[in-house]
Amino acid sequence: MDKLSKKQLKEQYKNRTVVGGVYCIKCNSNGRQWIKSTMDMTGQKNRFDFSVSINSCLEPSMRLEWEQYGSESFSFAILEEIKKGETQTEREFAEDVDALLEMWAEKQLQED
Repeated sequence: MDKLSKKQLKEQYKNRTVVGGVYCIKCNSNGRQWIKSTMDMTGQKNRFDFSVSINSCLEPSMRLEWEQYGSESFSFAILEEIKKGETQTEREFAEDVDALLEMWAEKQLQED
């Protein structure tokens, strides 16, 4: 790969739209759910898909169910996404994602 294309790839990466948010991993065999947040939804979904493909649990809190039911009984669902603002710092974006997770956690408690 030449230097120009590396530079272009770096620039594209820097200028990409960053999407974070709240997602749920569910064990479909027993209905248990884990509500999580991320500042990189695409990356998190890719990690989940890879974990399933190699049958390697990515969350220690899921390990027992993962071993009992197998990776194929787990699913990934996006609950809500937010885009990082152009002028927003990483810290500000992280705070927004954390606030979104808190809202979803409260909602989950109200439903239970």
